[in-house]
Amino acid sequence: MSISKEAKRITTHILQEMKLKGEKISMLTAYDYSMAKIVDCAGIDVILVGDSASNVMAGHETTLPITLDQMIYHASSVVRAVEHALVVVDLPFGAYQGNSKLALASAIQIMKEAGAHAVKMEGGKEIRESVDRILSAGIPVMGHLGLTPQSIYKFGTYVVRAKEDEEAKRLIEDAQILEEAGCFGIVLEKIPATLAKKVAETVRIPVIGIGAGNGVDGQVLVLHDLLGITIEFSPRFLRRYHNLHKEIKGAVKRYIHDVKMKDFPSDKEQY
Repeated sequence: MSISKEAKRITTHILQEMKLKGEKISMLTAYDYSMAKIVDCAGIDVILVGDSASNVMAGHETTLPITLDQMIYHASSVVRAVEHALVVVDLPFGAYQGNSKLALASAIQIMKEAGAHAVKMEGGKEIRESVDRILSAGIPVMGHLGLTPQSIYKFGTYVVRAKEDEEAKRLIEDAQILEEAGCFGIVLEKIPATLAKKVAETVRIPVIGIGAGNGVDGQVLVLHDLLGITIEFSPRFLRRYHNLHKEIKGAVKRYIHDVKMKDFPSDKEQY
């Protein structure tokens, strides 16, 4: 029996146990009640209410436009659906960068208004003070290193990060800083698999990868990408488990046809 299946509810402590015993951690995004209910019932370990909602729910090109209030709206919808998974919520761009007091206020607002279990922040050394403040309030923090989408205009591209020795060294140092600060886990996005494995072996806290190979402690994907609802985005690390875009489009076309042909509603579908 796996640790996650035995647990009534997944906590940060359970994730730590899973790492110690070599049980991989499953993590997916969700942004609304209905999808979160399905994902939770399926037995996912961690649900991330990601700022990727800016892309897949609102149609923005980047994660930057989504606001704290919008993140709270999505998070509260997810929390109402979840009975088993740990719910982690992204602190959005502008809610913590360069201001540890603002970071604490943002994290408190998410926890109070959404009922979330933890927050996630992008960055390493530069967010240490904010991590310290948030943790001092008893709020669990997850880090995020490698490709950090909130810094897209700084990087200028979504290419693989930390391929050069200097950046790789900084990333390992940042992971250690986040661990020392008290983060319960770290997401590594789009970095070489060998480096990600090294980070997972270096720190004692769980490391979750997205485009970071199989040597880490778990994996995360965007639900809409996994289900094939979004079809424009097709990076190497993405495995599509369904083609809902095709299925939903087909169902809508059949509905339109039945309405036009006066086939729907039938006699049995009327009062």
